[in-house]
Amino acid sequence: MPVDKNKCISCGSCVGICPVGAISFGEDGKAEIDESKCIRCGSCEATCPVSAIKINY
Repeated sequence: MPVDKNKCISCGSCVGICPVGAISFGEDGKAEIDESKCIRCGSCEATCPVSAIKINY
């Protein structure tokens, strides 16, 4: 489940909305998704203001 690191603005909206805590900030300050925790609900994709997250359903 890719996060486009070039688009990510590190706003944290995805981190705050994830119901299972699958998203965190990496060492580069950009969002990272732990695919083993992700339930593919789509909340992060819908809330990202710059469309940096694309869920593979």
